[in-house]
Amino acid sequence: MDWTAVALPTLIGIGVLVAITAATLKVYGIPRWYSPAMAVVRAAAQLAILSLILSAVIGDIRWVWVALVVMMVAAILTASRRLHGDRRMLLAITVSMLLGASVTLATVFLSGAIALTPQNLLATGGIVVGNSMTITTLTGRRYRSSLVERRDEVEGWLALGATPRQSTFDLARSAVREALIPSVDQTRTTGLVVLPGAFVGAVFAGASPLEAGRFQLVVLASILAAGAIIAVSLAETLSRAKTVPTAV
Repeated sequence: MDWTAVALPTLIGIGVLVAITAATLKVYGIPRWYSPAMAVVRAAAQLAILSLILSAVIGDIRWVWVALVVMMVAAILTASRRLHGDRRMLLAITVSMLLGASVTLATVFLSGAIALTPQNLLATGGIVVGNSMTITTLTGRRYRSSLVERRDEVEGWLALGATPRQSTFDLARSAVREALIPSVDQTRTTGLVVLPGAFVGAVFAGASPLEAGRFQLVVLASILAAGAIIAVSLAETLSRAKTVPTAV
């Protein structure tokens, strides 16, 4: 492919899309309307660096593991920042995400559902880590917002002698359910509403539609498994806290 021939149209297209996004948000009076534009710029820089790194390491599975560790650290820190986490929250997020991702990836590759190659490990691991970060953030935000909204009810249960977990268990279960809704909906509508990236990428890489579909199905099941483990683990840890927050 002649990259010089496609670079300018690509930059023009991205620039117009970013301008549309920023203008739409600014006209509607959204605070920090420029944030999506900054996110695209940051993504471009990160993808450029990632492309250079992966070109050098994609053939060595040991370096792929290193890349996944870096991704996981970045995902943990991002989720913790979104949840305004202290050390306890950071530890809970770390344990939950590592548990969910490790159990899921071990199941996928030890079962032989997907062959353990550097390319497959990077693709599957990257998708699982990215979705794990999202589910972690959704679980934490939903749980804390529910806890703030129903603070009086929770404190009432505590005053009656209930343990922190007993007084917040319904909130924790609701947070888990809500956090998994996007992943469940994506899975249910795959092939009807959603054309998944893993499927399209596999087809573009030369795989048959049947093989691409098999790979995508494993990926979707992996996202749900990791998400369920992470959401339950995080909600269970948060439900045992001895203090009730006053703000999200």
